[in-house]
Amino acid sequence: MRRDTNQLFFQLVALMLSVIMVHAVYVTVVRPNADSIIEHAAEVAAAGGEYVVPRTFFVVIKDFEQEACFILMLWALAIMGYKAQTARREARMLEMPLVSVSEGMRVLPDDAGQLVRPLQSLPDQQQGYLLPRALSTALSRFQVTSSVEAATEAAHSVCENESSRLDSELSMVRYITWAIPSIGFIGTVRGIGKALGQAHEAMAGDIAGVTASLGVAFNSTFVALLISMVVMFFMHQLQLSQERLVLDTYTYCENRLLRFLKSQPT
Repeated sequence: MRRDTNQLFFQLVALMLSVIMVHAVYVTVVRPNADSIIEHAAEVAAAGGEYVVPRTFFVVIKDFEQEACFILMLWALAIMGYKAQTARREARMLEMPLVSVSEGMRVLPDDAGQLVRPLQSLPDQQQGYLLPRALSTALSRFQVTSSVEAATEAAHSVCENESSRLDSELSMVRYITWAIPSIGFIGTVRGIGKALGQAHEAMAGDIAGVTASLGVAFNSTFVALLISMVVMFFMHQLQLSQERLVLDTYTYCENRLLRFLKSQPT
């Protein structure tokens, strides 16, 4: 419960910081530069020159849809960074000798209580990590049932449940990866609708308004699709690290504990 509360608090703070940072950059840098470039192109056209649609970086990303996409991108990256850091901390525990079982030993049900004590003495945060939970659950089940199969099934069940939990916690990131191109398409519809409303100006020979509106349409989709590709890449990398963590944890349990369990003394 505390872990879920911390994650929710982090996500809310990350969203607020993303909004503040991106909007500040847009207000102070992006839009002033974009407006300056567009005004210069309009002045050239008014002086009798050819009107060229500006395609600079600032002009491409200046609209509200692109701003919203960058906000969502930073939010998603912050969430994934938080989860990746947690996965790295848990992965470091795979290098620790959490159970003192050496080659050739046999662990009987009466020994399980002694082996679980070092796990229970870990800090509260580490006790909530996957590896200590899997080992503790397997040892507790073995102590109660005296069954190697039950202990193995318990460790496997903990790992499977953790895999499902990690996958479900990525639902917000998946929503963001869906929302980013959707916002881009909203910009496309808005730009095309605005261009159609200025069709009479184009028929009169003034195509500046129509081209600017079409620029909004295509730029928003272009930026949104690029950003969604970046977010999807990092999301798949995070999923890979989480899946590797679960598999390595079960392998650790199998190699360091489960193969040494013996239900009855010989």
